[in-house]
Amino acid sequence: MPPTSRPLRKLGFLTIGLFDGADPGRGHESTLGIIELGEQLGFDSAWVRHRHLQYGISSPVAVLAAASQRTRRIELGTAVIPLGWENPLRLAEDLATVDILLGGRLNPGVSIGPPMHYDQVKEALYPDTADAEDFGYERVRRLLDLVRGEPATDFSGVEGFEVFSDRVQPHSPGLGRRMWYGGGSLRSAQWAGEHGMNFLTSSVVKAEESEDFAGIQLSHIRAFRAHHPDGDRARVSQGLVVIPTDSASPEQRAKYTAYVEKRTPRTVTPQGPARMMFAPDIVGTSAEIAERLHAHAAFQEVDEVAFALPFSFEHADYVQILTDIATRLGPALGWQAAT
Repeated sequence: MPPTSRPLRKLGFLTIGLFDGADPGRGHESTLGIIELGEQLGFDSAWVRHRHLQYGISSPVAVLAAASQRTRRIELGTAVIPLGWENPLRLAEDLATVDILLGGRLNPGVSIGPPMHYDQVKEALYPDTADAEDFGYERVRRLLDLVRGEPATDFSGVEGFEVFSDRVQPHSPGLGRRMWYGGGSLRSAQWAGEHGMNFLTSSVVKAEESEDFAGIQLSHIRAFRAHHPDGDRARVSQGLVVIPTDSASPEQRAKYTAYVEKRTPRTVTPQGPARMMFAPDIVGTSAEIAERLHAHAAFQEVDEVAFALPFSFEHADYVQILTDIATRLGPALGWQAAT
């Protein structure tokens, strides 16, 4: 292993949980099965994406509540919950409830910004307050305070036969230290550090300082840690799309290669008015992927990853990819499976 790379300490994966609108149960069951497989293979964490008005997981907290009853060890996370769709107080209650069910294994990841296609959904989402809603960092701060046990009201005590608390119940000690911010900009990295969160950096960043993806991501990691009370010990998880082919069939290899080739053009230059940069997907043998990761400037700064599974593959493909990651790629990165 090159001396510039840290041995990988925590290995995770991220799934979108796609389903057929005519048979949603099958897709959700597949997602739960993938999470169970991840635990069996020794992964440290499994993360679910969040999609509204699409055919992906719209309620990750509910899905992870179900997964809490099927797993005993693996940590479960959201990457990420867009807070523009959420009421921070109600979300804090849901997160704490699931963390209690999980015995302290929940890692909630969140992000800010207005809901996607806001002009089309605002009347359904916020019919009376659409123009007054604040979708900035203040929404995250409210959630953090509530999760960490700050008062939600000035009322508590007994009223009749009912007992009221002035803070979110249940309260889950430790959950506040497991809150993650999913950021793609320098400002978000700094804000997450200043507020003592953990930092999720994915395959999408803003091209603010340059057009070199790895260099941009590295600057975000360093900015986050420079502003975090824990400094270099502050937790960062990197999420890239990696597709090992060690045990893949010829048909799978052809599918994976075509998938990556179709998505590669968007990685060449910044995309759209926000100048978003996309990381190239990495396909090949575990040895080839490990070599590319060891040379990745941002990967050299982390010891946790949550590799993203491709969006549109079949269940059998995910089984093969996860098995290769756990048994071949992870060890090539210095990782040891959990027991």
